[in-house]
Amino acid sequence: MRHRPVGLGVMGFHDALYKQGINFDTEEAVEFADRAQEAVSYYAILGSALLAKERGAYASYKGSKWSRNILPQDTLDIHEQERGQEIPVPRTESMDWSIVRNTIAEYGMRNSNCLAIAPTATISNIAGSIPSIEPIYKNIYVKSNQGGDFVIVNEYLVQALKEKGLWTPQVLGLLKYHDGNISQIAEIPQELKDKFKEVFQIDPRWLIRAAAYRGKWIDQSQSLNIFYGGKSGKEISDIYLYAWDMGLKTTYYLRTMAASQVEKSTVSTSEFGNTHLRGSEATATAVAQEQPKAQPVVAVPQTETVPVMAAVELKETLTVADNTSTEGNDPVAVKVEPVMPLTVNPMFAAAPAGDEQTFKLCRLDEPDCEACQ
Repeated sequence: MRHRPVGLGVMGFHDALYKQGINFDTEEAVEFADRAQEAVSYYAILGSALLAKERGAYASYKGSKWSRNILPQDTLDIHEQERGQEIPVPRTESMDWSIVRNTIAEYGMRNSNCLAIAPTATISNIAGSIPSIEPIYKNIYVKSNQGGDFVIVNEYLVQALKEKGLWTPQVLGLLKYHDGNISQIAEIPQELKDKFKEVFQIDPRWLIRAAAYRGKWIDQSQSLNIFYGGKSGKEISDIYLYAWDMGLKTTYYLRTMAASQVEKSTVSTSEFGNTHLRGSEATATAVAQEQPKAQPVVAVPQTETVPVMAAVELKETLTVADNTSTEGNDPVAVKVEPVMPLTVNPMFAAAPAGDEQTFKLCRLDEPDCEACQ
């Protein structure tokens, strides 16, 4: 009670993007994250100052950053100076913060902390929104907790399919078969595939970038899950280093894809095939059914190094064939499969296009690491 901290958060960020026609993996979404959080921060802090006018400042207010005219957006410069490293986040303001600063100077603050973004996983489902600041997890899935099992469906996708006359039993069956991922459903146009990407189809750097722009308005922090659908130790390392470079205070869980699936009782195996295969195997089976022609094979030597941009592309689209000999100088046979690729924007790459810097596909080399073997 001496400090009276509270943590006002947000949820339904992706809902807001859907309603504005903004794709999650765009600079427009990052800009919206910035300006939306500025508005939330502005009125939360001003509200606390006005409560201080009515009820008095919190007991330990004297000497705080508030009392020294240091607001959350001001701490980004402090953070940068302490680290001795530039944080590439703009400091621009679109609202008149002098009103907030003057109100605090006159009345103080009722709360030592005002803002914190929590995961909101269950309460978002209850409220009918997408959790927190994350992209939608899947377009259709079943969530289980102590209250029971809940079928979660992307209503925005359903509405878009209805508007285009595509909400049919066939498309619904394919949607179930692919666990909500519409990227392999030929009947659905590309514009909808881009708009309704699931979280594992979106480069996690977009989540980090939006969080960095949003974070400068938050006096505590945000629970930011990192979603990664691949297996590269190097890529995971690069993702977290990118979060560091962008000045994030915290991240939350690292979430990955399940290794297996359960058979779907409402999907006809005679029409669509089995659905309980391992993730990559199920995807390959589905693709083989749609495209029965043989896939091309590419030979990549085991120790070969490739240009940075080429490596970024290769490691997300190639999978090593089973039972392949790697003895001596024999090349590793690599099958090109249109598995759910992690799209890497050039702005996030380790080096610009055309750079001759090279590295192995994974810089980690651990004898006990299953991925390294």
